[in-house]
Order: sequence, then structure tokens, then C-alpha cells
Amino acid sequence: MRFAPEPAPSQDRPARTAVLLCNLGTPDEPTAPAVRRYLEQFLSDPRVVEIPSLLWKPILHGAILRVRPAKSAAKYASIWMPEGSPLRVWTHKQAKLLAGYLGERGHAVLVRPAMRYGNPAIPRVLNELKARGAARVLVLPLYPQYAAATTASVFDAICEWASRTRALPELRFVNRFGEDEGYIRALEQRVREHWMREGQGDNLVLSFHGLPARAVRLGDPYRSECLATAQLLARRLDLKPDRMLVTFQSRFGRAKWLGPYTEPSLRKLASEGVKRVDVMCPGFTADCLETLEEIAQEARASFLQAGGEQFHYIPALNDMHEWIAALAAITIRHLQGWPTSDAIAQTT
Repeated sequence: MRFAPEPAPSQDRPARTAVLLCNLGTPDEPTAPAVRRYLEQFLSDPRVVEIPSLLWKPILHGAILRVRPAKSAAKYASIWMPEGSPLRVWTHKQAKLLAGYLGERGHAVLVRPAMRYGNPAIPRVLNELKARGAARVLVLPLYPQYAAATTASVFDAICEWASRTRALPELRFVNRFGEDEGYIRALEQRVREHWMREGQGDNLVLSFHGLPARAVRLGDPYRSECLATAQLLARRLDLKPDRMLVTFQSRFGRAKWLGPYTEPSLRKLASEGVKRVDVMCPGFTADCLETLEEIAQEARASFLQAGGEQFHYIPALNDMHEWIAALAAITIRHLQGWPTSDAIAQTT
């Protein structure tokens, strides 16, 4: 059957409005088999690896998926929370809090978290929303800056689900919010709270996830959007250019990626006599492997080994009030024109 079965019709079920809060994804547990399943799905996405399948699949299955899962599982284990993967824990909290903030503002909508790779998978959550009567769905990827490898990949997953669905809900998509005033204000508040508690470092390093340089040459706006976020934050913090550095992390493979690279930049700062740095990852709205292990552990070690004395990682926005309030404002702006005042009792 080409199309999935539709939920049974219900006369007493109102047509609902829903928000699908999407993040990248995570293994189900910090083990090599779970990481292998996750990496196979992630690295098989042509949005993520733009290499012809005939060339890429032998490399992926012949080398990467044999070696990398065990190493990555150990890294995940070092940051795993009692409740599970940090990315999943924080994304679920954000969805729950967002529903509450929207409810307080009179918007009784369904809010559900979903992952592009791993669980809860986007198709499964969309099916659950349809079963709850969702006739309108706002898709909100939690990527502040647009990239084809992240934001567009979420839209691909939605379109793939739609191609197998007979009765489609109305769909809206949020592309980006890296210059949103509330988001920038939340970043500013996170930095200032850290400075009040720990003091201010010599330099503030803003580390964004990397992207192959080729993608930018072909028209991806990601780098310019990262720089725009950094400039707006620097303005609010009143930071001079020599006190803030924008870098890119998470290189993969041998191709040239966006630079400057985070770890070499931190080592260079230490070699130049910088004793203390504060590092923040504005592109990650929830702490995850890339922030807690790659930055707070690996990058910290590199800076200290190069002669630095103090390395302070500033946590992601996670569940802070200013961020959830900004997320609610972004959501409300994109929900305009849709009915959102169903009975509160029917939102759970």
C-alpha cells in the first residue's frame, strides 16, 4: 500500500493545531550497536554527506561504521545523563515548557519533540499528532542558523512522510531565527549570568558547528548567518572585535571545512598568552555531544595543554526562561492566522 492507513474518523475530536519541535537526534543508548544504528541513518543522508552514493556507501559501511561507533559510544557515555541523552532530555523539556508558555498566552496547541535521526522519529510523531486530530502543524527546527545539512534535511523528512500520507495536514515551516531579538537576548543573558558568577575571561569564543566549505561556495547561507548572530551578540555585550572570536567545530573527513577551526584557534590563543577563555556554542539550543564532550572536554584539554590556565564552557540555552520565552514568541509569530484556542483540557 502506497499510503499509510488514516486514523479512524471521530465526530467529537476537534481539528487541532500542533507544533513539531525538531532537533538533530541521538543514539538510544551509549553503546556501539545503538551508535552504529544512529550513525548509519545520519551519515546516509545525502544532505549531510554530499558524495555520490556509489562512492560513499563502501566507505561508510566498509570503514566508518566498523570503527567509529565504539569510539563515539565512549564519548556519549562520558556525557550521558541519568534520564538519558542530554540532547533528548533538553529537547523534551523545551517542548513541555513551550506548551506551558503558549498555554499561558492563550494558545492551546499540541507541542511534541521529534528527532531527524533516531527517536522519537519525525514520521512517528507526525502520525501521533494526526491521531490526536492535528489538522495544522508548524514545523520548527531548533537550528537558529539555516543550513541545507540541518534545516533542509528536516524538511526532506517531512516531505518524505507527506509522500506516504493520504490526508495531509496544513504545514508551515520555520527556516531560521538566528537574528531573532529574543534568541539574541537569551544568549546575552546566558553570557552575563556566567560572567557574574565566574568573572569575565580574556576572550569570548563562539564555536558554531562546522560545514564543508564547498557547501558555502555553492550557495549555503550558513556561514553568513553565524556571523550575523555573532555580531548581534557582540553588540549587546559591548564586546570589541579583539575580545571575541568566531570559530567552527566538528570537522569530518579530509575536505576543507569552514574556518577558523575551534581547537587550533584555542591552542593559538593559549600560545599567544591568553590565560582564560569563555567558550559558547550559539548554534546549539540544547547541550549535546558536540558541546559537552567536544568543547567542554576535548577543547578544554587542548587549550590547557597549550598553556592556557582557565577554560570556561558556557552552557547552551537548554531550559532557561529567556530562551523558552523567545521560542514561544517565534512560535506565536508563525502560528498567526491559525486557530489555537481549543479547550485547554484537550491539549495533553
